[in-house]
Amino acid sequence: MDIRNVQAGADAGHGISFNEAFRVWLRVACLSFGGPAGQIAVMHRILVEEKKWISEGRFLHALNYCMLLPGPEAQQLATYVGWLMHRTKGGLMAGGLFILPGIIAIMGLSYVYAAFGNVSFVEALFFGLKAAVLAIVVEAVVRVGKRALKNRVMIALAGIAFVAIFFFAVPFPIIIIAAGLIGYAGARSGRPEFAPAGHGHGGSGAAIDSMLGEAVPDHVKPNTARAIRVGALWLALWLVPVAVLLLALGQGNVFSQIALFFSKMSLVTFGGAYAVLAYVAQQAVEHYHWLKPHEMLDGLGMAETTPGPLIMVLQFVGFMAAFRDPSGLSPMLAATLGGLLATWVTFTPCFLWIFVGAPYIERLRGNTGLAGALSAITAAVVGVILNLSIWFALHTLFRETVPVHAFPLNFDMPVLRSVDIPALLLAIAAATAIFRFKLGMLTVLAGSCAAGVGLRLAGVI
Repeated sequence: MDIRNVQAGADAGHGISFNEAFRVWLRVACLSFGGPAGQIAVMHRILVEEKKWISEGRFLHALNYCMLLPGPEAQQLATYVGWLMHRTKGGLMAGGLFILPGIIAIMGLSYVYAAFGNVSFVEALFFGLKAAVLAIVVEAVVRVGKRALKNRVMIALAGIAFVAIFFFAVPFPIIIIAAGLIGYAGARSGRPEFAPAGHGHGGSGAAIDSMLGEAVPDHVKPNTARAIRVGALWLALWLVPVAVLLLALGQGNVFSQIALFFSKMSLVTFGGAYAVLAYVAQQAVEHYHWLKPHEMLDGLGMAETTPGPLIMVLQFVGFMAAFRDPSGLSPMLAATLGGLLATWVTFTPCFLWIFVGAPYIERLRGNTGLAGALSAITAAVVGVILNLSIWFALHTLFRETVPVHAFPLNFDMPVLRSVDIPALLLAIAAATAIFRFKLGMLTVLAGSCAAGVGLRLAGVI
């Protein structure tokens, strides 16, 4: 994996020591709240504007690639930049540190939830969290939409994606592939609608004064033999544990199911957590019966309140799955192993995509077709996020839903008389705080939790 030449001091002429990079990546990890948009903004501010380690153009090119990959784009972006600066060891450090605080926090909250989730105080706390999460997801639709839907073509792509996934249950990968092909063809034909959308506001000084520079370092240049070795290693780290569990325990065991299901998820989580959580929730709740709908929302609330990618909610899903079916182990031990297993098979592929693909992507900087595909995919993801926000709204604001299965329609319809008035009012209050008063995410989450406890003390819920 070419870590022989990593030095403790300055690396490859850019003058940034590995120890200094460690401190900065730890800072990035501890500030990685607010979902992918907030995390990318933190990295951009620190790496491009403050430290001037990487140019604006190179940062955006890396981000474009990571947005095209399955998995959390912010964590992969950290891995990419760490790899650019300090080879494989730097990528492991940056990507690993990015998720470490979230792993620890989600595990601790999962212990509390499993042990005390039925206590009225904890229930009230998460009642408030769900309303705030709903407002945050709606805000994500608006935020991403403003950036991605710059013309009628992009608005149409978002609308088609929403209708396809919400009303007709078209699989997400099909939507992404179709959007990518449309964007690629549109860009290659010269259509201006498929010009890439921006991802931030960087100063020109970052591009001029970038310590990394615009030249291609030796370790970044494509090498087929190295790519095969690296790919084989990371495939083994990812898939060998899955194969061992399947052979030793069989497909019916909960640990085998966790390993297999979340390995599949790691291949289709295009567009980040928002874009795939509706499918994960559906499978975890309706197919495997690992959780109930409100528990999935509780887990998302945990992931929103802790640093790290939102996809860390999958650790909570694996935790609860093994907690409810411990396979002869103590429930808490089984749950710990289940959560860590879900995390392993979710994030190991992220390093595979970067270490194998990034050298070739560096060669494609400025490729028009790739930029057009990204623009179209981002527009389609807006429609998918809208689908997720409506799914959350149905299960937060209504106590009952009715499935509609009339070919080709396939969706859930709310029972209007089952509307949860306290949840509705709390969600409106959270949305007002976010959209009208521009309060921060953590402030809104804390206020909603306090409101949930207050409603329980008042006997309203």
